[in-house]
Amino acid sequence: MTDTAKDAVKGAVKDTGAPAAGPAEPLGVAVVGAGYWGPNLVRNFQSSPKFRLRHLCDLDVERAERVLGAYSTVNATADYAAVLADPAVDAVAVATPAGTHLDVALAALRAGKHVLVEKPLAATYADGLRLVTEAEERGLTLMCDHTYCYTPAVSHIRDQVRSGELGEIHYVDSVRINLGLVQKDIDVMWDLAPHDLSILDFILPDHVEPVAVAAHGADPIGAGQACVAYLTLQLNTGAIAHVHVNWLSPTKVRTTMVGGSKRTLIWDDLNPAQRVAVFDRGVELSTPQEIGVDQRRDMQISYRTGAMVAPAIGEKEALRSMVDEFAAAIRERRAPLTDGRAGLRVLDILEAASRSLEFRGAVVGLRSGR
Repeated sequence: MTDTAKDAVKGAVKDTGAPAAGPAEPLGVAVVGAGYWGPNLVRNFQSSPKFRLRHLCDLDVERAERVLGAYSTVNATADYAAVLADPAVDAVAVATPAGTHLDVALAALRAGKHVLVEKPLAATYADGLRLVTEAEERGLTLMCDHTYCYTPAVSHIRDQVRSGELGEIHYVDSVRINLGLVQKDIDVMWDLAPHDLSILDFILPDHVEPVAVAAHGADPIGAGQACVAYLTLQLNTGAIAHVHVNWLSPTKVRTTMVGGSKRTLIWDDLNPAQRVAVFDRGVELSTPQEIGVDQRRDMQISYRTGAMVAPAIGEKEALRSMVDEFAAAIRERRAPLTDGRAGLRVLDILEAASRSLEFRGAVVGLRSGR
């Protein structure tokens, strides 16, 4: 899609400003990319009353036509410049390889379109910053499709963390392992960790942020890049977050544990009967003021053993919730929950983790500010 995007940039597509669809009219949207993720976006945009799918753009027009089906009235095309020139298109959803995100998304923003980009936001932090800056200068919505953030389970975790129900966050531990497809162009961190890093960014309170990362990885099968990796993030509060990603595990595990001073929450994405469990169990340390003079030399540790609660969490397709949030952000002229800057923060961690891998696990500082 890179060549098509560059043609669009050069093709006299003028800046028309932010599209102004009427408040009751569906927003016109075009999906760019009919490969792995594009069909999922097509399905959800078509089922949403808030959008009207106008175009599916792909260099392979026949593939786009197969995705749409024989009786679809949606236009299948390889002409990206024509898509951007269509005044009925208010927004563009980008589902192309990460290396093309800059060209494709930048062309859409310069054509005055709101933009949704699948993860990662761009191939590099510098490219992502260009997109964020362009969108902010033009007053357009730039949203990153961090799909897991829109699952009912993660929304519940965010509410629990930010409401203080878990107390002060002490640690976060995520495991995402499977006998997965070994990628040729990226390592396991860039393939799998964006999911966990975007979730971490989404659930943490605004005053809590990662400040440094150390990464360790291994390539035991000689694939040319890390197939197993461990990321350890230092938070500005002194807490720690850990991410384990692995292409080589014979079993599939998708769990996240959030340990707080009051309660600990465990999310098991592969357990539909009990996705989330909250434990009122933990370790408490008495302060010197709470114990006698003769005991102050030894800090008193006590163990709290309380109930476990498994809250009822409804099922809703995350992509549908994401599409609804995209529409709401455009209509309300506000930043979406996973805006471009959220995508930038994930890219910052990934680039720092890659540098840490090069230096055998050295701690690498992150850019500050959420």
